[in-house]
Amino acid sequence: MPAPFHLAIPVHDLAAARRFYGEQFGCREGRSSDTWVDFDFFGHQLVAHLDPRRRAEPHFNDVDGHDVPVPHFGVVLEWDEWHRLAERLRACGTRFVLEPGIRFEGKVGEQATFFLYDPSGNALEFKAFRDPSQLFAK
Repeated sequence: MPAPFHLAIPVHDLAAARRFYGEQFGCREGRSSDTWVDFDFFGHQLVAHLDPRRRAEPHFNDVDGHDVPVPHFGVVLEWDEWHRLAERLRACGTRFVLEPGIRFEGKVGEQATFFLYDPSGNALEFKAFRDPSQLFAK
């Protein structure tokens, strides 16, 4: 695995962030305080920082005929792991911005992807490549 990234995101409610990242995704919680929480986000350090003013208006760009929220973040998973996560989230009743599906089917960079928002409006994308060597293919 490449070096883990560190990403700090604004959240309006730490309890909601704990439920979303900890319970829905099963992310182990690390250190925390009254104003932030560390999560093990698929081997990366995701820090939810309390920002009670967090109320972002979403922006979207067209990608392969779909409105993709900008900004967004996420991880690239192995193909089977992506499918297990999609099923886990469906079973939890997760509301997707873009439902799990295949993008660029039959083309270079074919990938499974889905988008959702956390309780504070942060957009997340989870993807997997049928051929992982095509992560940066043109």
